[in-house]
Amino acid sequence: MADQPVSKNIVRAEGRVTGADRASNFGHASKTVWFTGLSGSGKSTLAFAVEEALVAQGVAAYVLDGDNVRFGLNRDLGFAPEDRTENIRRIGEVCRLFQDAGLIVLTAFVSPYQADRDAVRALHPEGAFVEVFVDTPIEVCEARDVKGLYAKARAGEIPEFTGISAPYEAPEQPEIRVDTSRPLEVCVAEIVQSLGIDPS
Repeated sequence: MADQPVSKNIVRAEGRVTGADRASNFGHASKTVWFTGLSGSGKSTLAFAVEEALVAQGVAAYVLDGDNVRFGLNRDLGFAPEDRTENIRRIGEVCRLFQDAGLIVLTAFVSPYQADRDAVRALHPEGAFVEVFVDTPIEVCEARDVKGLYAKARAGEIPEFTGISAPYEAPEQPEIRVDTSRPLEVCVAEIVQSLGIDPS
């Protein structure tokens, strides 16, 4: 993964609208809220529920879901370690654009590697990246198995499946930790309160 653009014939353009201008326009600060956890932990369900709660309060929020992104932007990527890293790199850049545009962008990605999540954090201004560890026990995740993935992974039909045949590096110091084996509305309320977004 290159740190610098391949082309040397580009210059970054700067507009005159600042982050403060956008915050004033939207009535709230912008953030990337990054949900990470095992498959079946409830990341997507939680992210969409938080989005709904925020929008109901007049907050400009949008969810980027891991599976949805792989239908489009990242449809050329598989699940090998290098593909996972590129998947997160791309979506991290998109998140930074959304955050710079003044939105609350919520993501739902397994994102198993700490280094990849740290790289996305480094793209953001201080305090604009919020890591949410959906710390749901694997037994609960597997019992849900809404996509049938754990059963296929244990049968050897899905190679490099996180938590079974591929590693998951749990966040060491997430801003928010939540276990979705508890009621959804409780988890949503905790996250919304922790984000401290007060639309005017």
